[in-house]
Formats: sequence, C-alpha cells, structure tokens
Amino acid sequence: MQDHFFFGYGSLVNRATHDYAEAYHARVAGWRRVWRHTRLRPLAFLSVEPAPEAEIEGLIAGVPGGDWQALDQREQGYRRHPLDRGLAHAATRPVQAQIYAVPGDDEGLRHPILLSYLDVVLQGYLQEFGEPGALRFFATTGGWAATPILDDRADPLYPRHQKLSASERGFVDERIAAMGLRVIRR
Repeated sequence: MQDHFFFGYGSLVNRATHDYAEAYHARVAGWRRVWRHTRLRPLAFLSVEPAPEAEIEGLIAGVPGGDWQALDQREQGYRRHPLDRGLAHAATRPVQAQIYAVPGDDEGLRHPILLSYLDVVLQGYLQEFGEPGALRFFATTGGWAATPILDDRADPLYPRHQKLSASERGFVDERIAAMGLRVIRR
C-alpha cells in the first residue's frame, strides 16, 4: 500500500502556508508550470500542463489519512491528476502522488498575478532550493510575458501571504525587473 501525497509546485512549496508536516523535495518530469487565465476569478492561477520534455521541482507532502477534502477546498478551481510516472522524491518509501492543474485557458483573458502570491511562492523556493531553485522556477514557468503583476504588497489580497526578508523581497523585485514584467500598482 502506498501513502497518498500531493506534489506542490507553487505556494505549497512554502511550508509556512500549510501544516503538512511530512514533506520532501521532489521533481516531476513531463509537466511544466504555466500562468492560467480563466473566468473562475479575475487573477491568474499558477498551474501545470503536460510537457514531455519539461521537469519541475517542488515538494511532495503527505495527505493525512488520504483525506483530500481540505486540500481540495484550498485548491478550488484546480483538478487533481495522478502522477503515474516521472516523479522522483526524497521520501524513503513508495508514495502515490497527485498534482493539481487548472483546466484550459479562457481565450483572450489576461488576468494579473498577485505579487503577494508570487512573493509566497518564491519565498518557498528560496528557502527550499536556494537562489538557483528560485531562478529555475522563473525559467520553468510559462506565460510571464503576457501576464502583468498586480502589486498588492501594501495590502495583500493573497490569504496566506507571508512577510519576506529584505533579501527575499530584493530577489523577487530584481527578477521582475530583469524579466521586464509589467507591474500594475494597486
């Protein structure tokens, strides 16, 4: 019998946003991160899509008792997909993992990315994988060019926002500037 785990590739990499105590570094081949735009909400979702040549890193974490209800509620708008292959992890036993993805893009929609959400995601990558891992996050995520960043740091809209250190905040701001991303002031 394999234990039930999820693969987190966004805010779930930041351990301060959840209480899943059993979490391990992991990589999954065959998926890439993308910014998804839907009619479900006026903000971009960080999602994944199948991509045979891609690989992303994140965390796998155990779902206590295999009870997915709380996690499914947190991940509203996403659907779970079993990871049948391509998963490498640091757990010392076999696990059965699933990954959350938002179905399809609504053509023509371009919702902004919340900066408070991006801060949380990158804080997680910096803490778990260091600066090289955070840079890989940017490199392995699609949809940056067409997606503006909504600066909500002064009054965060993301419900699990975290306070960043000066170096973490500087890293995020430098990457946004280096990539030439458009920032909308709130």
